[in-house]
Amino acid sequence: MVRNFAPYKKRLEEEKGRLEENLTRLGRRNPLNPQEWEVIQEEGGPEPDENDAADRLEEYEESRVILKDLENRYRAVLAALERIDEGTYGICADIMKKKHAIEKSRLDADPAAQTCVRHINRGGEHV
Repeated sequence: MVRNFAPYKKRLEEEKGRLEENLTRLGRRNPLNPQEWEVIQEEGGPEPDENDAADRLEEYEESRVILKDLENRYRAVLAALERIDEGTYGICADIMKKKHAIEKSRLDADPAAQTCVRHINRGGEHV
């Protein structure tokens, strides 16, 4: 069982900073819902032709997918930092609410992990 969470907290805070940079580069906070991000659309010139319009739409959709992935990871990192502050970090969030530790190797691979290896591999059932 992992007892010293300081290295994980440091890694998570560093990742949070990188994610915020990438999110800001690609998008902005949604003014209607600051918990969500939206893609910044490039200002186009006057009346783009069909090919330009199609290219812009394709770029927008690619950016939207990337932004959504970044946003999901950002939320996972924030949730992990919150678990550290609450004292619940490193405890598997299985559906049976049995309290057991997430493996050190799992946290080393992904410090934002919420579940142990067995929980992932068994679809929520521990053996």
